[in-house]
Amino acid sequence: MTKLSVADLSGDLRAAIASLESSEGLENVGVIVRVGDGVAWVHGLHSAGYNEVLQIETADGIIEAFALNLMEDEIGAVLLGTDAQVSAGNTVRLKGTMLQVPVGPELLGRVVDPLGRPLDGGGPIKTKQFGLIEREAIGVMGRKSVHEPLMTGIMAIDSMFPIGRGQRELIIGDRQTGKTALAIDTMINQTKQQTGVVNVYVAIGQKLSKVARLIDRLKKEGVMDQTIVVATGPSDPASLLYLAPYAATAMGEYFRDNKQHALMIYDDLTKHAVAYRQMSLLLRRPPGREAYPGDVFYLHSRLLERSAKLSDELGAGSLTALPIIETQAGDISAYIPTNVISITDGQIFLETDLFYQGIRPAISAGLSVSRVGGAAQTKAVKSVSSNLKLGLSQFRELASFAQFGSDLDDDTKAQIDRGQRLTELLKQPQYQPASIWEQVASIYAVTNDLFDNILPTRIKDAQTALLTKLWAEYKDEMRELGKGDKPTDAQTKAIEKVAKAVAKGFEEK
Repeated sequence: MTKLSVADLSGDLRAAIASLESSEGLENVGVIVRVGDGVAWVHGLHSAGYNEVLQIETADGIIEAFALNLMEDEIGAVLLGTDAQVSAGNTVRLKGTMLQVPVGPELLGRVVDPLGRPLDGGGPIKTKQFGLIEREAIGVMGRKSVHEPLMTGIMAIDSMFPIGRGQRELIIGDRQTGKTALAIDTMINQTKQQTGVVNVYVAIGQKLSKVARLIDRLKKEGVMDQTIVVATGPSDPASLLYLAPYAATAMGEYFRDNKQHALMIYDDLTKHAVAYRQMSLLLRRPPGREAYPGDVFYLHSRLLERSAKLSDELGAGSLTALPIIETQAGDISAYIPTNVISITDGQIFLETDLFYQGIRPAISAGLSVSRVGGAAQTKAVKSVSSNLKLGLSQFRELASFAQFGSDLDDDTKAQIDRGQRLTELLKQPQYQPASIWEQVASIYAVTNDLFDNILPTRIKDAQTALLTKLWAEYKDEMRELGKGDKPTDAQTKAIEKVAKAVAKGFEEK
């Protein structure tokens, strides 16, 4: 019985192929030879291009796919949806377009899937333009060096590992160490500081409950109006997970190309690489290291290279990328992490040990770096944070030695005390990004010995008192300092005066 049905099927296929060859030719029309696991193998379509959209004619209507494997005698196409309705013998035609998504300001405040279809129940999205999902990155001559700051509102980042508009800064660490929290705080800060930067957050295979919580928080903080969320869940087909970051980047590029600024958050590219590996193995591509295909580096490099600061001739817009990578047991030397580290302009490494010690954000001062942002750092923050990173790194090293011996010289004790105060100062609650003047005043007070007589455990209380008093007594000076220029003598004197007064009330009894 089985042999007969297979023979019948092969006979039907031969007849379908023969009728195609005799009637329309194989350039623009083909037939499905076999299908399964979201992949369809097509005979014909000799003129199909990479990433071109194919239309499969089924009994239930048209189902779309895109060409990913272009071989001599057949095409491997990835279905955009389930393969339940698709069967061998279906006719396939070229749509005549590459994969594209709706782009434009109409998407702001909406939650969409990688094909631009709404997921928030807010009705259809009528955009005037479409953007190509895959697009060549802007060349060297179309770019400008990164020189404008993108303030995250997170003191540890803005002072030690600053990010500029057009930069690509990797956020890397184990699961549940606060990677997404950093990204959300950066999004909130763009609204809080009224920077006009548009946020594009793409969830790649994230739990939909987590995405829903994130959207609720963004609405609560008033950030959703200038944010686009592209969401995919773990149950979505690998094809949608693969397309999600490219589609979101096309949406962000619209703002970049129209003289505006956008911030891209890819959460996370580890799941993206896994989805691509799944598709590649189903397409019979040869597996390489860890079963990833040989072009997995190109997968992320062609995505992240699209983030750039454009030249004045092209409108001086920017697209800043914060890709997220999840490590296993802090191993940043694994395959995908090292790939993305070598593509980006620096990384913020979150340590599990620091996180569980209560140091949050758990940013490692030794393993994190920004290769560009120093050129874009605001003059105000730069003026007070020059020795911060070195001081923290030395403190962590000294602290590990100090636990073995009690007889320390005065200089070492002083350095450890300063390090403990800095560590406490850089702790920051989630959803509370700090403005420029708040960062400058706080760092200035600790690095200039004004809080030296305060116990490290009371530093946060002293910081709150300092900022409250400064805003009450020197509002105009602080507002001026918040513009980011180097602090004037009047501003530093005001900070010193208030810090000394606050320190008296918090001195060790």
